Amino acid sequence: MKKNKSISLCLLCCYVAYLPFSLAQVSNTEFRLNISHQARSLQPGEVVLAMVQSSKPLKRLQGNTFDKTFLFYPLDGSETWLGLIGIDLETTPGRYRLKVQAVALTGEESKSSYTFLVTGKKFPIRRLKVDEKYVNPPTQILKRIGRESNKIKAIFSKISGVKMWNGHFLLPVSGTTTSGFGRRSVLNGQPRSPHSGTDFRANEGTPVLAPNSGMVVLAEDLYYSGKTVIIDHGQGLYSYFGHLSHFLTQKGEMISSADLVGYVGSTGRVTGPHLHWSIRLNGSRVDPLSLVTVLSKDRLE
Repeated sequence: MKKNKSISLCLLCCYVAYLPFSLAQVSNTEFRLNISHQARSLQPGEVVLAMVQSSKPLKRLQGNTFDKTFLFYPLDGSETWLGLIGIDLETTPGRYRLKVQAVALTGEESKSSYTFLVTGKKFPIRRLKVDEKYVNPPTQILKRIGRESNKIKAIFSKISGVKMWNGHFLLPVSGTTTSGFGRRSVLNGQPRSPHSGTDFRANEGTPVLAPNSGMVVLAEDLYYSGKTVIIDHGQGLYSYFGHLSHFLTQKGEMISSADLVGYVGSTGRVTGPHLHWSIRLNGSRVDPLSLVTVLSKDRLE
């Protein structure tokens, strides 16, 4: 991780901006916390990589913002800690306060906070024609949809204190994106929820690789997303892959980065073969490409 102590301007498009928060300092001058972060932008759907540098070695650190708790992990010892913060897709623009709580190895405790500004973002609209059963499912299917929805919600609500991912995140396929994150859908003339993932163009049977290590917590055929695999990367970070033709893993299996988890397909509610990849970070819907950017190999070396 490169340390950047200078103040820099926010860059647009694919460049990661070093957007400095104000330095947070506790009243005890012997126990200081300096906070900075990296992000493509501070907008809905973005992942923020926060860095806390302490004047004393720490044994625990966590942050609270958006009414959620985000866990941190040590980097190069116990004085520098990193944490992933998700700005949900439908976060209202405005000022938000991040509260940080730290415990030193000596047992001393420190609390500090600062505010940051989330700016608005306008997402495009897509209009699709799909099989009517996926817009207005048959009555006999509604119970199944409800069960599957509750199962997914229960999975995403669990936050493991164990960090299972390591280093940078990979793209699961090499195809170009066909439907961007946050795009609003109008299906058969009826408005639907915003797209909470990113779709990749890929031929049927294209291998899908794990973007990082973790545990498989679901491998099932679901009504809307077809054959689906969910990977728990730890600390509230999940990958969700939909519309697979086959999956080659099962619930409870530990996998490593770049392991084969399945093949691209066209199962579920689709208009053709592609890979749908969603990321959940402590329940926040965030752009997978934002995660790949802030945890890129270049940024972590």
